Amino acid sequence: MAEARPSIMQKAEARFADMQKKTAERNKATADYLSEAKLRIIKTAKLRELRLAKEEADRVAEALNATPKKKRATRAVKRPTTAEVQS
Repeated sequence: MAEARPSIMQKAEARFADMQKKTAERNKATADYLSEAKLRIIKTAKLRELRLAKEEADRVAEALNATPKKKRATRAVKRPTTAEVQS
């Protein structure tokens, strides 16, 4: 009957194996997270570089093709006539 029940040593070994498995899974998850974060940082830097290059190209193109802005037409001010001033 003593053989049917796991001994203390077997229980300890089973717990140790479970802890090792969980630790390995945790380490893998952490490594995956860090690698994704690193890729995200690289991608963001690349996109930022492309955006800044495009903005600079747009600025240069606008400077070369600068069209003078139309001046806003001034509205004529209605001046009182002499008849209105006398009344």
